[in-house]
Amino acid sequence: MAKLVTIFGGSGFVGRQVARLMVKQGWRVRIAVRRPDEALFTRTYGAVGQVVPVMCNIRDDMSVRAALSGADAAVNCVNILSAQGKSTFKTVFEEGAAHIARLSAEMGVARLVHISGLGIDTESDSAYIASKSRGEAAVLKHRPDAVVLRPSVIFGPDDNFYNRFAGMSRMGPLMPIVGGKTRMQPVHVEDVAMAAVKGATGEAAPGIYELGGPEVLTTRQIVDQVLASVNRRRGVVNLPFPIARLAATAMDMAQLLTGGLFTAPLSRDQLALLRKDNVVSPGAQGFAELGIQPTAASAVLDSYLWRFRPSGQYEAIKRSAKNLRDH
Repeated sequence: MAKLVTIFGGSGFVGRQVARLMVKQGWRVRIAVRRPDEALFTRTYGAVGQVVPVMCNIRDDMSVRAALSGADAAVNCVNILSAQGKSTFKTVFEEGAAHIARLSAEMGVARLVHISGLGIDTESDSAYIASKSRGEAAVLKHRPDAVVLRPSVIFGPDDNFYNRFAGMSRMGPLMPIVGGKTRMQPVHVEDVAMAAVKGATGEAAPGIYELGGPEVLTTRQIVDQVLASVNRRRGVVNLPFPIARLAATAMDMAQLLTGGLFTAPLSRDQLALLRKDNVVSPGAQGFAELGIQPTAASAVLDSYLWRFRPSGQYEAIKRSAKNLRDH
């Protein structure tokens, strides 16, 4: 019988790419998520019965144990950007990750891949980064043989970064940004997924891998990339951090008072992230050691940001028609 991998958060942005690639490797895939009925689309990735979504709450030991039953490998792709009820940074990144690592060791799951984040620091001003750091430490305590992936900002069709800037470009002639000089190393979601697959199949040696794309870009350069891709001209205004903090505080308050009905486009925690560069450390092992050639954002942006262009999918046709008229 084919080997089985349990992917926690397997219907999410990174998880579903991992699932798709594991299917291509011939593995059976168990998608462990809170709402399996919303993950039924993953069943189409493989043959009948090859991909099975199951209900799992990583905050609960029994639930995690059931999801890991019979698994040969596990991948933890669970991620949240803000607290959602009982799913907080602490319960998801720290307690949930610890449950997965501890139980995978107790149950004899051969390999564990944990997706962390670049620049983690327990003393970070960002609760997101500090919590991810503590979670990674908990994983390595229980599974020192784990493959830990620390990606920079991840881009791809459903990302929450390039798509956000593209959406902002439709709101008016001015485009306010924060941390325009902050450097990042955007990494393609499929490259991160391939790294996870190599960890789950045993092709990657245990250890920590920092994953950054081939380009180191400032936030301003990333915005310029987006504007070029969506064919819009905007006046980009870099807001000073003190002003941005006032705005973020007000938006955080609005989100709290509305019970989450209003989603803050910029939180104080995200602002803390934008204060520090997010690039691979000198000498760190990464894609080179994994045998993966990372993809540049400029090579794929047009494939999914086209919907933000003034004429959407017809933008190229309109440009072509205009050139014919001009000649």
